[in-house]
Amino acid sequence: MTATDTPDTIPTATPTLTVDETSLELSVVPAVEGASGLSINSLLGTTGMVTYDPGFMNTAACRSAITYIDGDAGILRYRGYPIEQLAESSSYLETGYLLSHGELPTAEEALEWEDRILRHTHVHDDYQRLISSFPREAHPMAILSSAVAAMPGHYHEVFDITSAEQMDLATVLLLAKAPTLMAYALRHARHQDKPDVAPEIGYVADMLRLSVGPHRRWEPDPAMVRALDVLLLLHADHEQNCSTSTVRNVGSAGANLFLSVSAGISALAGPKHGGANEAVLAMLEEIRDSGVAVSEFMTKVKDKSSGARLMGFGHRVYKNYDPRAAIVKKLADEVLSSMGKRDELLDIAMELEGIALADDYFVERKLYPNVDFYTGLIYRAMGFPTSMFTPLFAIGRMPGWIAQWREMMQDPSTKIARPRQVYTGPLERDFVPVQDRPTR
Repeated sequence: MTATDTPDTIPTATPTLTVDETSLELSVVPAVEGASGLSINSLLGTTGMVTYDPGFMNTAACRSAITYIDGDAGILRYRGYPIEQLAESSSYLETGYLLSHGELPTAEEALEWEDRILRHTHVHDDYQRLISSFPREAHPMAILSSAVAAMPGHYHEVFDITSAEQMDLATVLLLAKAPTLMAYALRHARHQDKPDVAPEIGYVADMLRLSVGPHRRWEPDPAMVRALDVLLLLHADHEQNCSTSTVRNVGSAGANLFLSVSAGISALAGPKHGGANEAVLAMLEEIRDSGVAVSEFMTKVKDKSSGARLMGFGHRVYKNYDPRAAIVKKLADEVLSSMGKRDELLDIAMELEGIALADDYFVERKLYPNVDFYTGLIYRAMGFPTSMFTPLFAIGRMPGWIAQWREMMQDPSTKIARPRQVYTGPLERDFVPVQDRPTR
């Protein structure tokens, strides 16, 4: 569909909302593809009422040209490009350019983009001291969020959110330094030194070297580098999820890119958002260690009283096979085989998937594997501990957060986020001095 086509979701007649004797004509905000919107800007002023939509399941807070998802059809596209094509032919940094700039770079632009990012991967010694000030057992997401939040204190020249040049510089600095900060957080937890960057070996390769390299001169296997590159690309954006909405909400107050993304990292740290692949790995290890047959475990999952939970299946958006999961499944098999690490957990995972795709119980509930189901296995094979799975998710999501923040800042219709509420507290009452209050 092109921008001139009309989606099927646009009403043929003007929608009207009637409350008691007051009628309100609702204007339509057309989508190029997918669900169009009904503008309710004048709802409160006209009817005295607001909409009530917990979790914003039916509320569009913005118009965006970045990512399109059709959960029923299992479609994910960045700027119109299918995720399958990007995973096959693009790279994380090139996809980052696509998301933030709107188009794929020319050959010259791609070289300039990558070179500029690689020139900024080094972080100041002050950052190393900041990271070293945390307890060794501190969660790396807390360290990463804090370090990104500290960036405005070091880069005063990127405070003007209305400047295109400063916006570009902030974009480059964040993409360049976030992987180094993540790697140093891991090495701090492991009581390891923090080697300086080696940008000449490549962006993703150096991220791996800094994170899990056994010594300074170690260079990872190209297959491992490509696998991580694809995993990061697959996580680069996913429309208006919790962390992305957080970045937009904070940015709507005029906060700079660093502070907005730091808030997004904090949202992603929530176990309901970014911790799913850790839960999958824990489930697979529990099945292995218990000695229970996979088929028996799946039988228990269907019995809600058993307490057994199937992690990594189903998605709030996708009611079909997550398109990213198919890519990651193939990647996991290829990478683990090439590394000589045929993992019994992968065998368990594939057996779980086979049962779920054939069993009517799971098919009827549309419980298909999601992107988190196989990613932890690959990260573990690379040498990352489970505590680093969510920080890796955050590094992958950086281009999307940046693109969403930039789009919002350039949108003249942007207003500071200020949701309404339906008040359910006490009616007006008089204050009672403490000595006259009854005991409870």
